[in-house]
Amino acid sequence: MRPISRLVAAISPTQDVKPLKLNQVEELHAHLIRTHLHTDPYSITLVLKSYALSPFRAHKARVVFDQIRRPTLLNFNHLIRGLSQNDRPTEAIDLYSNLMYRRGICGDNLTFISLFKACARVKDVLHGQMFHVRALKLGFGSYLFVSNALIHLYSSLGDLGFALQVFNEMAERDLVSWNSLICGFSQCNMFNEVLGLFRAMSESNVKADAVTMVKVILACSHLSDWVFADYVVDYINVNHVEVDIYLGNTVLDIYGRRGLMDLAQQVFDNMQERNTVSWNAMITGFAKAGNLFAAKELFDQMPEKNAISWSSMITGYAQANQFSDAVNLFQDMMKTNVKPDELTLTSVLSACGHLGIRKFGQTVHDYINEHEIRVDMHLVNALIHMYCNCGAGEKALEIFHEMKEKDNVSWTSIITGLALNGFAGHALEIFSEMLRDGVHPTHGSSVGLLLACTHSGMVDQALEYFGSIEKPDMKHYGCVVELLSRVGELNRAYEFIRRMPVDPDVVIWKRFLSGCKLHRNLDLAEIALNHLLDNDASNSGNSVLASNTYAGLHRLDDDLRRWRNILMCNSLLVGIPLKHVEIV
Repeated sequence: MRPISRLVAAISPTQDVKPLKLNQVEELHAHLIRTHLHTDPYSITLVLKSYALSPFRAHKARVVFDQIRRPTLLNFNHLIRGLSQNDRPTEAIDLYSNLMYRRGICGDNLTFISLFKACARVKDVLHGQMFHVRALKLGFGSYLFVSNALIHLYSSLGDLGFALQVFNEMAERDLVSWNSLICGFSQCNMFNEVLGLFRAMSESNVKADAVTMVKVILACSHLSDWVFADYVVDYINVNHVEVDIYLGNTVLDIYGRRGLMDLAQQVFDNMQERNTVSWNAMITGFAKAGNLFAAKELFDQMPEKNAISWSSMITGYAQANQFSDAVNLFQDMMKTNVKPDELTLTSVLSACGHLGIRKFGQTVHDYINEHEIRVDMHLVNALIHMYCNCGAGEKALEIFHEMKEKDNVSWTSIITGLALNGFAGHALEIFSEMLRDGVHPTHGSSVGLLLACTHSGMVDQALEYFGSIEKPDMKHYGCVVELLSRVGELNRAYEFIRRMPVDPDVVIWKRFLSGCKLHRNLDLAEIALNHLLDNDASNSGNSVLASNTYAGLHRLDDDLRRWRNILMCNSLLVGIPLKHVEIV
């Protein structure tokens, strides 16, 4: 056993000794107990301080304190400080109010700094204001660190008026003063004020640090003020602000949001330290910019992947319409111990819907139920979309009716999905239910209703509803043309097209042409084909469509020769080889 004399020497404030390790402190504590010095307020000070500041010994600090005969101001300060920063701030407040102050010990500047921090942690407005008044009466209001703690307190409480008042009354300010106020305004989402404070801080020749820069860049991001964001990055470089991992990640995020991945890569390469957030920011940025190759390359190099890493790649593939890659990567994810989140599952269900793979989509749905995944509205909407696209309209309708809350995407997905799956009657019922619930029809739900009318042949109802749409777009017009063409109302469809306030696009003419072919009307088919060739001359498929249309109509040779001449002229104009314009 080591000699105890060296440990006892640490008790004397005149000795210049290194801080003791916890095992040494415990050894010293045992020695003081054996020598009956553990109740002496001066002998036990080092032990009390060490226990109080240790996250795992705070409970011991209180035991030690309670055994002291007459605790001094220093003893109280050590314990209050330890309790305030070790997740026991309420005890720190109680210790001062119910014991220290009642014993006639008012406290010093260090006492109030710890008390203000404790009040900030538990959002205790009443005690915070009471301690503020007491500190002012004792003359500590002019102390720099006391004022900084007050600014932090009022900022944490959201009382920026008091925080700003304390700040303005300070005779001296340092970087902590500015940062405390900037953090307060940032926490209250007052981002213009954050930028204004940063400008004032720069004019006062106070050099910012990484904490300042993180809040300022976040403010730029929320305000989409990219010009000021670029200025801030220049400020970091010119003033040699130390870029820690948090500031580096913040810069990566803002570059990723803007698609400036070359600049993001430079920052990433120069970062001395990286964490999973750093890698995820790069992967998300590349995926958003459409460079999935670079994103996957980084993803494969990651030392450790979390749910966000997998989700970023899977979502990137889904948004880029690379649905098979999204599903395959999700299968790889399932082989790891990483649990998918709601966003990952939403993306993979969307991919299943586009690929029409109901069996795998059902497997994902079963996984959600078995693992009690939190099902938000986006995830339920993805399930409805998946089942509708896979031809399971009844299952989609079942899920829809189980929803406690619905948004516009929910209504649109189920109405459109039911219409496309042949459940026109159900789609119309859901639309009526939506109106009864006071939900205003969106563009998507309006198109869904028209599709339902189209598939059920409800001409009058479709036209009546179309007339109620304030600003119909091309998809609405297209639904009406398809409906009229399907039921054989070709003259009515052509007249509808002619009266459109906007020029019909090629989709509308193709839908009209399909109706002409279905009902064997060559005259109107020629009109549709001429419009197609005029409006989409570079599309060689129109010529093939024309020949197939005439072949399907089985007209006499003179009609075929007449149309072949038309096609020949158009083919020469657009450079289509005549061999592609064959009559079957």
